[in-house]
Amino acid sequence: MRNKLFRKKSIEKLIQENQETSNPLKKVLTVKDLTFMGIAAVVGAGIFSTIGSAAYNGGPGISLLFIITAVTCGFTALCYAEFASRIPVSGSAYTYSYVAFGELAAWIIGWALILEYSIGNIVVAISWSSYFNNLLVHLFNIHLPDWMLIDPATAKNAFIESTTALSSGADLTAKKIESYQFAINAYNAAPTIGDTKIFFNLPAFIIVALVTWLAYIGIKESKKSANFMVYFKVAVILFVIVAGAFFVDTNNWRPFLPNGFEGVLKGVSAVFYAYIGFDAISTMAEETKNPQRDMPRGMIYSLLICTGLYILIALTLTGIEHYSHFNNVSDPLAFVFEDRAPWIEKIVSISAVVATTSVLLVFQIGQPRIWMSMSRDGLLPKKFGQIHPKYQTPAFSTIVTGIIVGIGSLFIESDLVTDLTSIGTLFAFILVSGGVLFLPPKIKEPGKFKLPYINGKWIIPILYLIFIYTFQDRIINAFTGFHLENTVEVLFMVFLIFAALISILTFIRNYSFIPIMGVLMCAYMMIEIPLVSWKWFMVWMIVGLLIYFLYGFRNSKLSKEALDYN
Repeated sequence: MRNKLFRKKSIEKLIQENQETSNPLKKVLTVKDLTFMGIAAVVGAGIFSTIGSAAYNGGPGISLLFIITAVTCGFTALCYAEFASRIPVSGSAYTYSYVAFGELAAWIIGWALILEYSIGNIVVAISWSSYFNNLLVHLFNIHLPDWMLIDPATAKNAFIESTTALSSGADLTAKKIESYQFAINAYNAAPTIGDTKIFFNLPAFIIVALVTWLAYIGIKESKKSANFMVYFKVAVILFVIVAGAFFVDTNNWRPFLPNGFEGVLKGVSAVFYAYIGFDAISTMAEETKNPQRDMPRGMIYSLLICTGLYILIALTLTGIEHYSHFNNVSDPLAFVFEDRAPWIEKIVSISAVVATTSVLLVFQIGQPRIWMSMSRDGLLPKKFGQIHPKYQTPAFSTIVTGIIVGIGSLFIESDLVTDLTSIGTLFAFILVSGGVLFLPPKIKEPGKFKLPYINGKWIIPILYLIFIYTFQDRIINAFTGFHLENTVEVLFMVFLIFAALISILTFIRNYSFIPIMGVLMCAYMMIEIPLVSWKWFMVWMIVGLLIYFLYGFRNSKLSKEALDYN
């Protein structure tokens, strides 16, 4: 049983199967296209939305978190690049885990990647709807009915909060009273079926349908669209940075860490959510002209460019506006120019729509290709691997992805899945980083990427001791005040034990520094995510395991090959 659960695919077999595919995907992507796809996926809702809540918690020091997150993703990106240079096959972390850890781990990571791509895209679609509505109101004075712009849970919560606040007699600002009254009026104006108020996010559904159609008709068309959107939004972001520099007040950068480093770390989910798209490049291996050379470059180039943009934007925003003013601000870039330069706010609103559209596109391309790979291995029905004879895209998988994201964006509350998406992505990053350690040695070939080996024998244990010294107060408090209800500190203690074991193994086995750092830094970021998201993540994993044992385990291609051999 154990051998069946952890049966692996060899790199040679994967490449051979890919070459024998009867209806291959179009090879049209270059290193420039991959870099642009990476930027398209990373520069989106994070820079236009979630950076606001992160700035409120961490102040100007949020720029440090972007650096920490970028370094974490950098270690992981190098590990992705190593896999991509060896395995030029679609499937991303799913395929890589199949080679490194075996079938069960591959299924788990494939199931977790649904959180990153499909579920994560629901959040992006909802953000797009908010920006689009803002654009309609401020540029064209068009007001859509409020019940067409919001999910049921958010509408109900806003109504309850508003009625409670207004009836409490608390001293409220005129702007706060106006927003509360607006929420109450919007709730009361919604149509009803029986006693149920009707709310749904129609613009989010429409953009998902349009982007799904674009992903369906071909990678060449998607590439051109993504490249255009990247040019536009990067130009706008650079313009915002330059224009914003004239409004920066350096006094707003003091104190740099108003809530200490713990305040900075509260923004982990929001900031990391901004970075999760760079691995989408790895799903496009079969559509890349020279994947073993260009995919590693595309990942690293896009990550470096996006990190620079994020740091500059973070410093610009917190320099223009005091960090404390970003509480509950969903559109921080537009917010800082609202009173200072309204015409810039309108440009930002247009760019936000374009930026989130490009993220939707790349993720809608990525998810079907993962399902296609899982279908080829027999873990999903054959229909998921079906390639359209004309457009040469995974047609059925693209449609299913569109349906899941479209329906989800109509009714699901965005806050519910942001943290969940980050957990799924970090989990994938840990397996990819750790998986590199299990690959056979490879000689450096001209024109191909090879992960440099840096012996972590002494470096990792020393860094662990430095970590212990830096967080000594938290460690003492965690152990002296230990109780199971304090879940944050329980997770912290679990990480300490895990990191200690990894440090010992690295010392004994001379593990490479880069993949070990990828594992440890992603693991630490996971423990900073709220417990409620962990609970939902466990539920998600249990459902995935049930599907695997009811279908995938019995229909696995490797399983059938073993039976035929016997």
